[in-house]
Formats: sequence, structure tokens, C-alpha cells
Amino acid sequence: MPELSNRTATFTDSVIRRMTRISNKYGAVNLSQGFPDFDPPKEILDRLAQVTKEDFHQYSITWGAQNFREALAEKQSRLMGRNIDPNGEIVVTCGSTEAMMAAMMSVTNPGDKVIVFSPFYENYGADTILSGAEPIYVPLIPPSFSFDADVLEAAFKQHPKAIILCNPSNPCGKVFTYEELSIIAGLAKKYDTFVITDEVYEHIVYAPHKHIYFASLPDMWERTISCSSLSKTYSITGWRLGYVIAPPEIIDTVKKVHDFLTVGAAAPLQEAAVTGLRFGDDYYKWLQDKYTEKRQLFLEGLDRIGISHTVPEGAYYILLDISEFGYASDLDFCEKLAEYVGVGAVPGSSFFKEPENRYIRLHFAKKNETLENALERLNDIRKKMPAAK
Repeated sequence: MPELSNRTATFTDSVIRRMTRISNKYGAVNLSQGFPDFDPPKEILDRLAQVTKEDFHQYSITWGAQNFREALAEKQSRLMGRNIDPNGEIVVTCGSTEAMMAAMMSVTNPGDKVIVFSPFYENYGADTILSGAEPIYVPLIPPSFSFDADVLEAAFKQHPKAIILCNPSNPCGKVFTYEELSIIAGLAKKYDTFVITDEVYEHIVYAPHKHIYFASLPDMWERTISCSSLSKTYSITGWRLGYVIAPPEIIDTVKKVHDFLTVGAAAPLQEAAVTGLRFGDDYYKWLQDKYTEKRQLFLEGLDRIGISHTVPEGAYYILLDISEFGYASDLDFCEKLAEYVGVGAVPGSSFFKEPENRYIRLHFAKKNETLENALERLNDIRKKMPAAK
């Protein structure tokens, strides 16, 4: 038999999704994979029920149903401070995962380099490698997860084709300031580099922090490929509805890549989701308040247990410092945590390029009673965890 492709030789399956399977195996409270256990907004679900009885069961337009793109353009134009053309500047994708891959394949050629901040969502390195490009990792420095501008410029001096910017950031909850974004923008312009953004947590930001759309910065619209999805905003991670927003000359290429990757996103789900895209600002204020409450509940519970952790500025993840337990492998720790304590987490090493073993990632996108259950289990972590070998 001939050899298989070597594209995937340097990475494993998704550790995040693997930890969900391990959580299920042991009946653990799954705080690993970032999806809610509460329902989406009732208005969206009611519309979905109606859609099943209407004529939305065949392909929509490849790059997105017309009314979905129009509703999305209206919403994002208001937020991003420019008029977005629903016909020439949007592609609807199968989740932000496909949006990121389509963006990467649209701007890079084999052998190009791409800057990735570390820690990073695990798909970014894989997307770069699957595109035939080479990642250049730039560390975000704990506990504030800021970057060294000189180190970042050293990476830009390698003339990368693109930089990936997750803001707010998964897994560390970093919300980049205007000053930090301006540094990135200046370097992107100086070295003629594309900026691929993942802004899926755009509406989950905690005061006093503010989310700033990178494409809204001076002179950045022309070189920014904005990726996001409806998954986190409307608690519909299983619907796989994402999108790319970019200038027409970039979108024309994204359309071609998307067409041959997936043909199109699910037509009935697009129709139902239009209802959410037309929500008023009061919904996004409610969402921010909801997650602010969950963050406070979870962080106060961890403080009572007395384990060091990060404080997210955005998104819904925390990094828990497990140094005191002395495990040589954070993956081993997470497997034991699911089995003996009954809580699912993700080993932090899956997010860092650096040899980092002191963190595990937990999320709090759960019902309050689910979080309280997890905290009750974690309260006995020092008694229940087996001693490190």
C-alpha cells in the first residue's frame, strides 16, 4: 500500500473533543469542550419548528442564503462601523472552523509562514499545516497574556503571509486593548501581512474590557479577514453556522474555497437563525450579564477551594494552575480528574507551543446548577486525586 499523506504527522486528534469522550466515559461534569447545557433563545427554536414545515430543505445559495446574509450584514455593519455588502463581502460557512480554514487557504500558498499567538485554539496550528504553511509561534505572557512587541516584530521580519488573531482569546480569555491592536496593525501594514481574526466570543466580554473589531482599525479593512460564528452568541454550537467578512477581492477567493470544501451551510438552520441575527441590542446586554454572573459564580467557587486560576477578560474559559499536584503530564491529570473527581477539563499543553504543563482549561458556559455541581466535586480535589507518580 502507498504511504498516507504526511500533513497530519505532527498533530493528534482534537484533545478538546477527546476530553469530552473521556468525560462521558466516567460520567464527569463536562467543563472541557466549550458548549452550553442550556437552550438557545426560544424565538430561534420556535422559528426552527416552523422552518421544518416550510420549503428550506434543499441547497441555499452556496455562499449563504440571501436573507441570512442581509440580516448578518445589518448586524455587523452596526457593530463594525462600516456598511458591509451582503452580496460581495460575506460568505456563510459551516461554523467558524470552516471559516478559518477557508480564510487560510484563500491567502496562503505552500511554504508561506503564518504567525500564531501561543496559547492558541488548537485548530490554528493544524489549519496552518494543512494549508501547507508554516506556523511561527509568538508567546502571550501569563498572567496578563500580553505580548512583547519586539518578539512580535521579529516574527513579522520573517515575512509571514498572515497572522491569526483570536479576540477575545481562547483559552486565556485575553481581550486585546486598542494599543495592542494598533501595534499589530502597524506591523501588519509595515510587513504587508494579512490578519485573519477569530472573533467568535465578540459578545462575551466583561467590564471594563471592550471588544474592538480589528477590521475597524484605520487602514485595516483591506487586509483583514474577519471570521466568526453564531455558535457562542446564540448557544447553537451544533448548528455549525459561521461566516467570513472581508473585502470583495478576498471574498471572491473565499467563495471558491468554501464551495469546494462544503458547498454550503445548512439551509433550514440559516433560515431559523435569521431570527437571532435580528435581535436588538438588549439581547447582547442580557448575554453579557448572564456570562458575567456565571463567571463570578465560578471564580468565587474556585477561590473558596483555594486553587490559583486566571481571570478571563472575555470568552468563558479559565486556566487552573495545577502545579501543586506535581503531575508530570497535564493530560494524565485531566484523565484522573474525570475519573476520580468527576470533572472534565482540557490539558493546557494542547494550547501552548511552549513546554507548558501547569494549566488545565475549564469553561463556565453551563447552567448555574451544573457549575455548582462541578464546584462541589472540585472541593474534594485534594482528597480524591491520586498522588502523582
